[in-house]
Amino acid sequence: MKIAVFAPLAAGVTADPQWMTVFARHVEACGFESLVLAEHTVMVTRYTSVYPYDPSGRVDVAPDCPVPDPLDTLAFLAARTERLGLATGVLVLPNHHPVVLAKRAATVHTLSQGRLRLCVGVGWLEEEVSACGAEFADRGRRADEQLQVMRALWQGPDTGVSHHGEFFSFDHAVCRPAPRGQLPVHIGGHSRAAAVRAGRYGDGFQPLGVGGERLAELLAVMRDAATRAGRDPSALEVSLGHQVTAIDPARADKLAALGADRVVLAMPAVTDVDQACDLLSQCAARLGLGS
Repeated sequence: MKIAVFAPLAAGVTADPQWMTVFARHVEACGFESLVLAEHTVMVTRYTSVYPYDPSGRVDVAPDCPVPDPLDTLAFLAARTERLGLATGVLVLPNHHPVVLAKRAATVHTLSQGRLRLCVGVGWLEEEVSACGAEFADRGRRADEQLQVMRALWQGPDTGVSHHGEFFSFDHAVCRPAPRGQLPVHIGGHSRAAAVRAGRYGDGFQPLGVGGERLAELLAVMRDAATRAGRDPSALEVSLGHQVTAIDPARADKLAALGADRVVLAMPAVTDVDQACDLLSQCAARLGLGS
């Protein structure tokens, strides 16, 4: 079982270089697999969108909370760690042009010696997606094409690749550096469309906040979509969520029984880095990491 840790976004500390350096190095020293950073290109002071991961429908991140770009932050942390996996969770695809994103992701992956994992989604905050210039209603079809564009650029020959789709068009494009080995792309989301997208295009699926029969249904949809696309469904990783302060071996075993290959642990909104590191140490000890 791989155990990852979310950086505590709501605490407002993820743009503090000293805090994040200490935190990331401790995540690595404790034996966790990877550090995960969320994305919001912008927050908004008023929104009608419904946050799907809380019964209130409201996100627990204040509009003025510093939310640094995840890829830039992961590049910064790559230089301050040695083996720690570096992941987005999730990067909001409609906020990005796939040609530019392909270059940025491949650069971080190459310079970190293959440590980047992208987890991408279509976003829930319509006001954010609109501010970045994309149509919220089209973001699913757009995401499918974006994933195809990035794969084509990463895997394309030195003679270049061409693409002419609904949203993007180019000819004879070469994007180098190519990813060092495989750059895994996981799909985050809780919908049937996200499960299908993971099966068709992803290397994994991250349906955080989903459990029970609904989770089993989504995993079946993902595997069926993979089979229909001529892909091996058993090769796709599943990442499920839990809390740093509550996870223990029994709960980890239950998540594994549900199909989890990785557990992504949420941190409480702790602003004191020593307290945050103590919580990580306690969690690692409970799970027997690094032993």
